[in-house]
Amino acid sequence: MPENLELHQFVDGFRRGDTSIRLITRLKATLNCPYLGIILATLSSLFFSLCSVIVKGLVDVNPMELAAFRFIGVLLPAVPIAVYTQHPVFPEGKRVILLLRCFMGTTGLMLSFYAFRHMPLADASVIIFSTPVFVAIFARVFLKEHCSFFNIVTIVLTLVGVVLITRPPFVFGEPPAISLETERYAAQNYDIWGPVAAISSTLFGANVYILLRTLKGLHFSVIMTNFGAFALIYTFIVCVSIGAICWPACGRDRWLVVVLGIFSFLGQILLTLSLQVEQAGPVAIARCADIVFAFIWQIMFFGETPTGFSLLGALLVVSSVILTALKKWALSLPRESTGRKRLRYLLLD
Repeated sequence: MPENLELHQFVDGFRRGDTSIRLITRLKATLNCPYLGIILATLSSLFFSLCSVIVKGLVDVNPMELAAFRFIGVLLPAVPIAVYTQHPVFPEGKRVILLLRCFMGTTGLMLSFYAFRHMPLADASVIIFSTPVFVAIFARVFLKEHCSFFNIVTIVLTLVGVVLITRPPFVFGEPPAISLETERYAAQNYDIWGPVAAISSTLFGANVYILLRTLKGLHFSVIMTNFGAFALIYTFIVCVSIGAICWPACGRDRWLVVVLGIFSFLGQILLTLSLQVEQAGPVAIARCADIVFAFIWQIMFFGETPTGFSLLGALLVVSSVILTALKKWALSLPRESTGRKRLRYLLLD
């Protein structure tokens, strides 16, 4: 879930603007829809999940090359905003951290694309979606933040869920027989590297959260412009080194690559708009729809029926993400608010 890494940067940047937040608030009042932010976040999940389907379905195009097209969707909306706001694109004093953030984010997304190609879609999505839960570990290591009992519980739940999804042989043993699903992935060189890529993507993503905290003072367009530009160069170098520089085949593949860029752009914009009319906690919970869509697309497009272990693991991971989002939401509410009182048990250390 790389897109969530930019949530607070996007919303902070737009809220410092003069007109955008007023326009969105006016739209919410005009439509008389109190759940507009949730709807927009769910639509964002729909587009991002369809991006995952395209990545998995374009078997003749290297995942690293597809990542390059995905980053175009990141760069396009950021450049005109950066030009309009006239912020320094590469500010002094933040360059090393900015480059490190770009490297972490780019590597994480490329690994997630590799995982989508070499794992069942829903399983990869669930593992990658667990990124926010692991932030507590890196916040403790690098920022010396307190790691509460609540964080420990959500981390354990997530790890158990990931183990159930990946089902490593040294824990579950070798399967007694080769299923149709196993045969399908054996033909595509499906091995341990798919789960390794998904878990690695999660760890890179958690570090991006930490780096974004240190870049909090920068305008979101500066971060996104650097991210998009760095990512395009990075993915180009990777594609050259592995010999994956080639245009997708004419017809279906080329059109799907264009659709990938469009859906990435739409998903990012809808996510931004949802955060302008709704708090981050409910939006993060609504983004769990990404997991539901992944299971639907896995069955509909690829004929992969999820196992009981996958469903149980997904339930544990999604529960951890929802609990984490609810706690962050409760912390953002006023102390005397009704919502905070209802969620008071999540705030206990």
